[in-house]
Amino acid sequence: MALRNAVMAALLEGEASGYDLAKGFEGTVANFWMATPQQIYRELERMEGDGLVVARVVQQERRPNKRLFSLTEEGFAAVRAYTAEPPAKPTAIRDELMVKVQCVDVGDIEAVRAAITQRMELAVTKMARYERIRERLLAGRTEDEFFSTADRVGPYLTCLRGLALERDNLTWGEVALKRLAQRAERPGSPVRD
Repeated sequence: MALRNAVMAALLEGEASGYDLAKGFEGTVANFWMATPQQIYRELERMEGDGLVVARVVQQERRPNKRLFSLTEEGFAAVRAYTAEPPAKPTAIRDELMVKVQCVDVGDIEAVRAAITQRMELAVTKMARYERIRERLLAGRTEDEFFSTADRVGPYLTCLRGLALERDNLTWGEVALKRLAQRAERPGSPVRD
């Protein structure tokens, strides 16, 4: 997936500056796509050159003027074309922690335990953020009410996926820590502390 598609997905929420997109990326498409602010700014410039977005300048006092971007009709057509394409391939997990866990039998078990604990703490933090996003999107409605009345359901569905992923990270971490503790206590364990 190109960053362009993630930026277009974020702009479906409405007009935004590059700064707003970079900041808001964390609470929207960052659930499934990461980018630095510099990458987002460069992509917006390319997208503007390609006619996918248009920018308007907003005058600000005591701050530099800002440019607010929105999708053009060509941009909306690009989103429709993108969603019609099948995904290129299934998601590949590239996770350094998993490589460390794979090596734990001859590695530093305490360092791996600490890394798993840190991952679990991050999962709890992210789950809390996703729950806040979920509550904001629901705005006091039940899920059934939301799905029957909301203009857009994509952000909610991706938020649910983020929640499920982090719940799974937490569950896996609990199992991994328990099993590593059992392994370390085993007489003659090859695991070195």
